Amino acid sequence: MPKSLAERPTAPPPTATPVHATPAPDKRLAQRKRRDRRATWVVTSGGVAIIASVLGILLFLVWQVVPLLRSASVEPGAAVAAPRSEPLAVVGDEARAFAALLGRDGVARVVRASDGTVVLERPLFDPVDGAPPATAACGAALLGEPGFVCGSSDGRVALARLRFGGAAPAIDLPFSRRLDVGSHAIVACAASGRGDSSGIAVALADGSVRLVEQTVEENLFSGEKTTSDHERLLAAGAPIVALALDTRRENLFASTPDGRLLWWELRDAAASEALAVSVGAPITALQLLIGDQSLVVGQSDGALSIWNRMRGDGSRLRLGRTHDFPPFAAPVRRLAPSWRDRTFAALADDGELRLCYSTTTRILWSDRSPLEATTAVALSPKNDGVLLATAGSLQPLSVESRHPEAGLGAFFGAIWYEGYPEPAHIWQSSSGSNEAEAKFGLAPLLFGTLKATLFSLLFAVPLGLAAAMYTSQFMHWSLRRAVKPAVEIMASLPSVVLGFLAGLWLAPRVAEFFLGIPLFLALAPVAVIAAGRLGERLPAAWRHRFPEGSEALASIGVLAATLAAAIALSRPVEAAWFDGDFVRWMREALGIAYDQKNCVVLGLAMGIAVIPIVFSIAEDAFSNVPNSLVSGSLALGADRWYTVTRVVLPTASPGLFSAVMIGFGRAVGETMIVVMASGNTPIMDWSPFNGLRSLSANIATEIPEAPEGSTFFRTLFLAALLLFAVTFAANTAAELVRMHLRQKYARL
Repeated sequence: MPKSLAERPTAPPPTATPVHATPAPDKRLAQRKRRDRRATWVVTSGGVAIIASVLGILLFLVWQVVPLLRSASVEPGAAVAAPRSEPLAVVGDEARAFAALLGRDGVARVVRASDGTVVLERPLFDPVDGAPPATAACGAALLGEPGFVCGSSDGRVALARLRFGGAAPAIDLPFSRRLDVGSHAIVACAASGRGDSSGIAVALADGSVRLVEQTVEENLFSGEKTTSDHERLLAAGAPIVALALDTRRENLFASTPDGRLLWWELRDAAASEALAVSVGAPITALQLLIGDQSLVVGQSDGALSIWNRMRGDGSRLRLGRTHDFPPFAAPVRRLAPSWRDRTFAALADDGELRLCYSTTTRILWSDRSPLEATTAVALSPKNDGVLLATAGSLQPLSVESRHPEAGLGAFFGAIWYEGYPEPAHIWQSSSGSNEAEAKFGLAPLLFGTLKATLFSLLFAVPLGLAAAMYTSQFMHWSLRRAVKPAVEIMASLPSVVLGFLAGLWLAPRVAEFFLGIPLFLALAPVAVIAAGRLGERLPAAWRHRFPEGSEALASIGVLAATLAAAIALSRPVEAAWFDGDFVRWMREALGIAYDQKNCVVLGLAMGIAVIPIVFSIAEDAFSNVPNSLVSGSLALGADRWYTVTRVVLPTASPGLFSAVMIGFGRAVGETMIVVMASGNTPIMDWSPFNGLRSLSANIATEIPEAPEGSTFFRTLFLAALLLFAVTFAANTAAELVRMHLRQKYARL
């Protein structure tokens, strides 16, 4: 029997399935806001960090450069008592602990600079016949050490060498004698030498000049030294005020009261007549600077100038005025050259004292002398002090002049360097010794940077933009998917590899087949147009076998064949028109030099590095043009080329300009390709066949050799600051132009 409903088993109640509660709308909104705040904080922090990093780099560069523009600072020390004899010359030691004074009485005295105590004195003349008064004297770095040369009223002349090192100072007399001058007193004297050999030039009251040379030769086997003297008479033809003799005793300079500068070339043993140059007012002071190339001339009208030997119209050298300082208000009476660079001190009769630098015509410091009636001035060997001396008083000055060769004129102006026929922009950081002039002209480096950028962009921009326009607007989509990634991969090529290939492989082949480049540029358009016309004449059945846009592959083959033909024709063309060697013909017929590593090679190598960047950004700009604009233009009857040039190109112009400027920034900052493919020659010449040196390449090659804190070191940071400024200015201008173009074509 069927069971009743009460007896039937009942199904268990359904188990409750857990359901995740959906947050309320307010809670979801709060979570979204928290995520937005976190993202905003992260993005803002990243942006602020980038801006802070850029500003930090800028401030660090400025901090390194600012010391270059500071003037010298001078602090007077405590004046000390000195011997009462009027000092004719004064010399200090490197530690500024002692000072040596040569008095009018012909006695050299070494005093302690701190209190003026005389620790050593020695007469320079033999006192047997009485000590004659000194009538002329000078002190400088003689014989490689500090020393004095002194002449007397009865024709005696002496050379003293000062030795400050060791336990106590010492004074040696390697040369002392009496010349046969009759009744004529010595009115001026100068000395120089190296090692044991020395030379002394004296001018007498009758206008004659005597040159006495002492040569010491050592026997290599026995070690015995033989001393020989040689005396030479030179004709001046006028009274002499001052003399200056170079270290190698090859040139002697003198000044006359009538404002003439005399020059004897001593290498010619038969020459006794001097070359005379009129300088204007009477010369009151004369000194050679380190290196014996620059001659400082002070005159009675306060004029202060630099004279150099330079090549004249003929083969003989001449004296030329290269630098003029602002004149003093009184005659220039004392000149004290530096032992290390082109710094010198100048003192006028009215007490005005200046520290000057000859190469850049820069006045480092100027003020009144703290010591009245100064009769002797000297710079310390380390350029960190000045000694002023007068009868009974010695005044030391502390000098801080870390970068005298720096200045805006030195970095960017045309400087008349020693031995050059005219002012020039020159960068030459290395030299054999301190005697060489510092040449820190940044103009050739800035010029080289812009020149390298220009030649690379001339090659990269047309190809990059044209390739981007063709790829995005004309190429078949299947090829486009492969071409764009392939070109973008080119951007990952290390620049050092490109520079290596350009310098060692490309440069020799460009020099060998140089005519192939203009031949290819002339034949390529003709070959591509001819191939296009031929393709149009092919049967339709053949043409339709290939998808639209695939003609790029045929164009690549045509261009490759044209390049091979141009290279093959370069040799016959050279043989027919250029005597078999175009490079030699260009040098002989046109006077144009050809360097193997030049701007043509550099432009090709840097262009390969810049093209992927320009192409990628430009292709994105073309592809981002709305399809509605293109479709509307085509629907109104415009053909594809008209649509691209009149609609797509203006709309994409902001992005295209950004592509060009980013490529500009890439080229400006390029280093390794320029180092390896440009020849690194810092010259200012627009010829594409010469090399160059850019700011970035110069920093990379020079910074390992620059002593930290030196002028050279800080000048490289100035070059980096210039590079920063050029890039910043270019990017700022690019952004302004891009925004203007974007607003202009926004209506499209």
